[in-house]
Amino acid sequence: MSQELAQRIDILQALFEGIARTRMFDIPILNLALQVEAVGFERLPPPDADAALGILITPWFMSLLCLPLQMQQERGPARSLQLGGRQFEFLSASEPGLGAFSACSLFSPMGDFADPAGARATALEILRSLRLPPEPAPVVETVQASRRALFFGRPRSAELER
Repeated sequence: MSQELAQRIDILQALFEGIARTRMFDIPILNLALQVEAVGFERLPPPDADAALGILITPWFMSLLCLPLQMQQERGPARSLQLGGRQFEFLSASEPGLGAFSACSLFSPMGDFADPAGARATALEILRSLRLPPEPAPVVETVQASRRALFFGRPRSAELER
């Protein structure tokens, strides 16, 4: 992991730990067994190599985050990312001290998680599946039929056997 990514993750975690202690303090949906943790952040491949993808776990949500490696003040538009052969929609967000980022909600609230290890294991499994190469599209074989076969319901091979 690059030093710039490690620094961005430290800022992300510290910011959301502060949010947990202030804005979210004493909110009923908090799962007090959980803590803020940034999991599995890796730089995205080109053309998005200026950002990293990972999962942010908090006591109130778990989201995929697309985090720019350099702080950006301006929020961008919502974006789509193709991950593991599936399309994911990310909403744009911004926080003082962190800047703009994009998030795709996975779980909220977090009441189904008993402990940090369970939440982390879930996050790692999601990332593993999203980082697999997409399965190739199935090959569909086409059979060229003659007009006679189309009218009489026989495949061309049966027609040739006559």
